[in-house]
Amino acid sequence: MGVRSEARTVFRPDGSIRSRQRAPQIQTSWPLIYSTLKASFGDAQYHRGKRLVRVAQDAAGVTAFFEDGSRETGDLLIGADGGNSTVRSLLWPDLQPGYAGYLAWRGLVPENAMPPAARAALHGDFGFASNTGSHILGYLVPGDGNDIRPGHRLYNWVWYRVADARQLQDIMTDRDGVARGYSVPEGKLADRWAGHLHGDAARLLPLPFRQIVAATQRPFAQAIRDLAASQMVKGRVLLLGDAAAIPRPHTAASTSKAAANALDLADQLAAAPGDIAGALARWEIPQVAYGKQLERQGREAGDHLLFHARPASATG
Repeated sequence: MGVRSEARTVFRPDGSIRSRQRAPQIQTSWPLIYSTLKASFGDAQYHRGKRLVRVAQDAAGVTAFFEDGSRETGDLLIGADGGNSTVRSLLWPDLQPGYAGYLAWRGLVPENAMPPAARAALHGDFGFASNTGSHILGYLVPGDGNDIRPGHRLYNWVWYRVADARQLQDIMTDRDGVARGYSVPEGKLADRWAGHLHGDAARLLPLPFRQIVAATQRPFAQAIRDLAASQMVKGRVLLLGDAAAIPRPHTAASTSKAAANALDLADQLAAAPGDIAGALARWEIPQVAYGKQLERQGREAGDHLLFHARPASATG
């Protein structure tokens, strides 16, 4: 299900190694997880091109209305539709993610195209480097077509950089002049940002990461945002995964959180057949607490890495 790394290596800005600790783990990718789950689920109940526009519910069930005029009715409507959730915007319009004050520049480099210093220092490990207002990490992931064979994989890097709201707006305006909001996909970043990235890399990154950034043909970007809902259930509608809580990526917990939400929901519904309201009430309380715990953990980690802030418990 992914690519193995052996150690976690932390570099100083001058390229020397601050620490190296053996920590075997597996790095996977969204396409590999998605395609595996999709193959298990099948196509019969998977409908593309359906845009939700309205939700109506009563004590007996809930109906979803779609842009094409169709509708579907069921016992529950589960909004597992990500950080920009349509379900959340329809039923919880005031619940919006907040910008954390920094963004993630990202890129993918074919394994065999890794420059010499980058390959020597970073290949096979999970690498990190920090500087003022800068934190970068990188690791190998499956390549095109979910290929995990050596030589066919990709090196994935994520570089967190402080940016105010005005600069973020500029970055999120793509090469065609389209305002993307909080994410610019691969291939859509305005050309001028390549020079910006290379200049910052020369100032802030150790040589291995500097080479990786320079070797990236199509960098992309996403804003880092925070969200933790205090309510995940409204009648027969519920939020799940990033629709309800967006922890910062430093927690490495978004996928496991969504899985925990879903598995516990299944358990609660199975344990109380015929009592959907009771099952949802028992499910909601610990899931809300879990989302808030991860949001707090992510804030503390990110603010320490990017702004050198200490957790509240340490400052009193």
